[in-house]
Amino acid sequence: MTAGIVVLLVLAGLSEAAGRVLPLVAGRSGATRAGTVGLLFTGTVVDGTVFALWPFLAGLAAGAALDWTPTLLAPLLLSAVLAFPLLGPALHGLLLVGVGAGLAGVLAGSAGIGWWTAAGWVAVTGIVLAAAVDGIRRLVVRLHRRPAVLA
Repeated sequence: MTAGIVVLLVLAGLSEAAGRVLPLVAGRSGATRAGTVGLLFTGTVVDGTVFALWPFLAGLAAGAALDWTPTLLAPLLLSAVLAFPLLGPALHGLLLVGVGAGLAGVLAGSAGIGWWTAAGWVAVTGIVLAAAVDGIRRLVVRLHRRPAVLA
């Protein structure tokens, strides 16, 4: 993985994390700057790792080597940027489907399988990764939930 790919993955992870963390923090009256930066950093690492794992796991499931290229990664970065202000989740989802279709095409060529089979592997791995991240987010929210203060 080249340095350019790593930078794009980090930017996509940061943008995706900011789109999820900042609205959450904006609604908390006791949010600190250090806590917000910590959540953004953690979210960037988690989302960037998930983005990096997506083609790897899809290739592993289909029995082929698959890696990000700048051409495949650029739409993912765009979809993460569009998710930042949470304005347009439908467009965000559509771009993720487009990124998955691009990955499926590359996977089909490298694994020697049909496009629909490759698309299935890309979809399954994307759903599994999304479910894992959602579970992690729910766990973090549950762990950081403050007890109600009785007045």
